[in-house]
Amino acid sequence: MDHPAGDLDPGWRLEERFRRLPPHFFTSLPSERPGDPITVHGSASAAALIDLPPSAFAHPNFAQVFSGHAPLGGFAPYATVYAGHQFGVFVPQLGDGRALTIAELVNARGETWDVQLKGAGRTPYSRFADGRAVLRSSIREYLCSEAMAALGIPTTRALSVVATREGVARERMEPGAVVTRLAPSFVRFGHFEYFHHRGLHDDVRLLADHVIEGHFPHLAALPDRHAAWFGEIVARTADLMAAWQAAGFAHGVMNTDNMSILGLTIDYGPFGFLDAYDPGFICNHSDEGGRYAFERQPAIALWNLQALAAALTSLVPVETLRAALETYAE
Repeated sequence: MDHPAGDLDPGWRLEERFRRLPPHFFTSLPSERPGDPITVHGSASAAALIDLPPSAFAHPNFAQVFSGHAPLGGFAPYATVYAGHQFGVFVPQLGDGRALTIAELVNARGETWDVQLKGAGRTPYSRFADGRAVLRSSIREYLCSEAMAALGIPTTRALSVVATREGVARERMEPGAVVTRLAPSFVRFGHFEYFHHRGLHDDVRLLADHVIEGHFPHLAALPDRHAAWFGEIVARTADLMAAWQAAGFAHGVMNTDNMSILGLTIDYGPFGFLDAYDPGFICNHSDEGGRYAFERQPAIALWNLQALAAALTSLVPVETLRAALETYAE
């Protein structure tokens, strides 16, 4: 049987686009297979993106696959490495510390969706963390991802929440869970920072061309494709910030490693919505200085774009990058 998912599989075609990059871009590893999984809830609209009917959530294999207990075909799961500016301070190595990509699926419409488990266990990038997620925060991410999509705000999607029926130690013991999220790509600003700050400029180019080929194909044949691509990233990020501000959404952790190269809302950790207009609203208790307060989000996004621009200086002339950044305010 090609797919251990059995008859849950609607005929997915599995690709390995990111895995075709050099092996130091990621680490292959299986999930830790946490707990004894049971499906809590699933999003029918997210399932439709990968051709799953709503009945799939009741399938006996669903919780097994979307908790990391059963693999999808011959796809080898992986976690990626990246860097990032966290609260303005550069951290040279981060990565998918509790996220694992278990498939790159092509649906019937020819769209590719990366399928990622969050909370399935430790990876080489977990540092001192356990790689787990708790049910409480998993439900919050699941609900907010789908709410943002319903509001028309670009976002990663949440397919399901699977409870692991194990205890996870935080301030107290909490029930564990795995949330499955979908995106055309989970590449972040921090991926480019990782290679740039190590002087691996050929890898910056490889990653940029990978992203352009897969997600900006209309730019691929342009002689100045990297410059045009950065201009689109600036525009998408500006559109995203406008949408956040209009909806009263506060992200809480706008580090460069939490900024999507596709202009998606990504990584729902601390977040909140304004009940009434409060420009100084801070949704993250760790943000004691208010760096990511609601009113500062557009300016922080520009700061993050400047950090990305610095990471692309081996591809695009500095003056061209500056000119693109100057379009952001408008």
